[in-house]
Amino acid sequence: MSRDSRDTRATHEALPPAMRDAADEFGRHLATVRNRSAHTVRAYLADVVSLLDHAVRMGGDEPGDLDLAVLRSWLARLRTLGAARSSLARRAASARTFSAWAHRAGLLDADIGAALASPKARRDLPTVLRADQATELVTAPGEQTEPVLLRDRVVLELLYATGVRVSELCGLDVGDVDHGRRVIRVTGKGDKERAVPYGTPAQRAVDDWLRTGRPALTTPASGSALLLGARGGRLQPTIVRRLVSGYARTAGLPRTSPHGLRHSAATHLLEGGADLRAVQELLGHASLASTQIYTHVSMDRLRAAYRQAHPRA
Repeated sequence: MSRDSRDTRATHEALPPAMRDAADEFGRHLATVRNRSAHTVRAYLADVVSLLDHAVRMGGDEPGDLDLAVLRSWLARLRTLGAARSSLARRAASARTFSAWAHRAGLLDADIGAALASPKARRDLPTVLRADQATELVTAPGEQTEPVLLRDRVVLELLYATGVRVSELCGLDVGDVDHGRRVIRVTGKGDKERAVPYGTPAQRAVDDWLRTGRPALTTPASGSALLLGARGGRLQPTIVRRLVSGYARTAGLPRTSPHGLRHSAATHLLEGGADLRAVQELLGHASLASTQIYTHVSMDRLRAAYRQAHPRA
């Protein structure tokens, strides 16, 4: 358990019973009704526990003591402590979600969060690798036959070939790979399924892994997981993040992550002429606005190339 998780748990346990019960019920609502991922539930709960703790410090002992002034002073305190605009925007969103739920549940007389304004998070353009750099990264494990290296190669190939999220990659089962059509069946946010194609290099990596690598690592704990850790259990996102950054560092490439490979895949697809809505579907974005950020990345790269190459730039 991380230090932040321990701090949140300790703060949660110190809340008055009514506050603690409200936080627990809200978490169950997110998980069972809203069908949010465990990671999302933890993030929302950490924010709400922080908010309720602030309300207690201001003299409250039950959810009904929350008002707009408490919400605003909570955000102001976080800003004073140095929270980034993006963090403040996310926490305000958590407060609004909690307020709306608490009002529906009869814990608040009014949805006080509806009137809560928050700073708009700056949307930084994602860092992307050039196509040659991405190729260098995904081929970094080489053609070795050691099981872990075969695993690393299929991880890198699939991340870049499909642009899937690291949680989606780690959630793949052996049966989710359609070798004939060269697609993987991915379960994304909100348990929504989508089919994502991949290319010949990724297919070779998958074949080598299933033929030689996976059988060598399989244990009773492996189940149907496609990708395995060194001890045979399902591969965890933390390990994937570590191996991506490690191979990038060893190859002398810009610092990157699984999400960086997702950014790179999307940008290279658009630069290659792919339709924006097709890329949206491949990435599993609920809103086209989430995908449009990659058009800005491509335009920035186009401008840079123009400035460098055109005689009258």
